[in-house]
Amino acid sequence: MSTFLPKYLHQEEVVAPEYKDLIFSLPKESGRVASSLYKYQGFWHPVRHLQGIITCQRHFQARGSDFILITTPKSGTTWLKAIVFTLMKRMQYPISQDHPLLSKNPHDLVLFLEHRLYVDNEIPDLSSMNSPRLFATHIPFSSIPKSMKDSRYKLVYLCRNPKDTFVSMWQFCNKLRPQESGTHSLGETFDMFCRGVSMAGPFWDHVLDYWKESRENPHKVLFLKYDDMKENPTVNLRCIAEFLGCPFSNEEEESGMVEEILQLCSFGNLSNLEINRSGKLSSGEDNEAFFRQGKVGDWKNHLTIEMVEKLDQITEQKLSGSGLVL
Repeated sequence: MSTFLPKYLHQEEVVAPEYKDLIFSLPKESGRVASSLYKYQGFWHPVRHLQGIITCQRHFQARGSDFILITTPKSGTTWLKAIVFTLMKRMQYPISQDHPLLSKNPHDLVLFLEHRLYVDNEIPDLSSMNSPRLFATHIPFSSIPKSMKDSRYKLVYLCRNPKDTFVSMWQFCNKLRPQESGTHSLGETFDMFCRGVSMAGPFWDHVLDYWKESRENPHKVLFLKYDDMKENPTVNLRCIAEFLGCPFSNEEEESGMVEEILQLCSFGNLSNLEINRSGKLSSGEDNEAFFRQGKVGDWKNHLTIEMVEKLDQITEQKLSGSGLVL
């Protein structure tokens, strides 16, 4: 197990003066990666992410041409970033030996708004970025900046079934902890997840809010399921391309570009690249921490029958009447 500490562990309780009164007045729970989570606008966040969200809310100016990738943590974010980056940039970066994905982790190519851009109370100058701009976030719908809600941006939301999401998050959090700190138990972490206390949780509320938005504004929000993408990747890639306004031409289809993109961005290919086996993100995390298995159904190897029944029951109750099935 890795022994490094990501930046947000070092800086957990370092709060900008203008945010102290607000943040320290919020409900607080013990965290799993960061030491504490704070409940803001109905969702739980570590201090560093929360400051990024608030700063983003106050200062991010969306463009109608922006594309935003949104997920709950551990729902296929890395894969989605790789696919959409490669899709959108396919004219600028043809698939070849010097493609950016071969030398950079997807998280360094598509930056998180609240994790990498609006961090430590910084206000980045994004005005010089050429359109269309591509960003990512875990921000719940209730907390996205007003400029995004008012603009004609397009949003791609990827969700994953809660059992695999939970197991992946539990494994990820333990992977980020220093070896001398030990690991968080499955049972304790499971109980917190069921109560909604997880990064950007409650999981079900996060998913439902974007599902409802996708039903009300399908021209702005494309709602995808990880399990479906794994089962039918070519269909879903074409769907994303159509939604983002960059469909594949007949020539591209005939040349096999769809398959080439999927191969380049596949879990097996990305996880075996040297940059993702030994490199680090600028925020401190080992790149390899973002590549575990990527399988559908790995929860069967970890959850007890009682855990499965409880999660299924919560999911059925939360999604009842929504039309969404996970």
